[in-house]
Amino acid sequence: MAGKKELVTKDDPKLSISRQCKLLELNRSSIYYQEQAPTVCEIKIKHLIDRIHMDHPAWGTRRISAHLIEQGYFVGRKLVRRYMQEMRIYAIYPKPNLSMPNKQHKVYPYLLRNLTIDRPNQVWSIDITYIPLGRSFMYLTAIIDWHSRYIVGYELSDTLQVESVIACVKKAIAIYGVPEIINSDQGSQFTSLEYTNLLKHHSIKISMDGKGRWADNIIVERFFRTLKYDDIYIYHYQTPRELRAGINKFMKSYNEEHPHSTHGYKTPYEIYHGVKVAS
Repeated sequence: MAGKKELVTKDDPKLSISRQCKLLELNRSSIYYQEQAPTVCEIKIKHLIDRIHMDHPAWGTRRISAHLIEQGYFVGRKLVRRYMQEMRIYAIYPKPNLSMPNKQHKVYPYLLRNLTIDRPNQVWSIDITYIPLGRSFMYLTAIIDWHSRYIVGYELSDTLQVESVIACVKKAIAIYGVPEIINSDQGSQFTSLEYTNLLKHHSIKISMDGKGRWADNIIVERFFRTLKYDDIYIYHYQTPRELRAGINKFMKSYNEEHPHSTHGYKTPYEIYHGVKVAS
């Protein structure tokens, strides 16, 4: 239900809310229903799923459910599947993508296959990841420059609504200029009219991963693993304020101090800007 509700676009110029609800087999009143806050148990299980997925990215719902049961959490596969959908988590082997694209929205082709990416702002990659937070959670949208690995934008939000994605892209463009291509998965946020129209307005080519092909956006996936293992799982932030401060500090450190073997162990800052960080 929650996944389908996210597919409804309230300002779609062609499809009314009633028509969208009918196509998705949703009760219109459910669109305006405010869901209850997740329980402490649900948040705990989601935090565990996030960590299990990072440790074992190829595990599907069966193995994750079995692992949770071993730890004393009697959670069935159906509930694990629903939580993973809500968290935008899916096992990294060829299978249907669980980020649920809106079938009413256009899916764009993958433009990076056999493309030589050799300069900053040629290709940006954007994605969203679940961030555990004390007795709650948030979602981080991040944009990485494919060539340099430089983080050009990021935005924290407590929902998966498209607004945080739009804000992230707008801020990145305002600071670093317009890239030639932005690549994403086929999630509903990235197939939405708000997102695709924004990119078209700036004459940015839209690229999307093949369905279920996690490796198509591997650069940002690797960054999320680094973020979680080197920061999130270590500091266990308890409040949004602590998380924002921690994320800000990590992003600066990653860009300016984290060397990459791809570029002779130079930092993303050095590759993107062409100079070392001023001391």
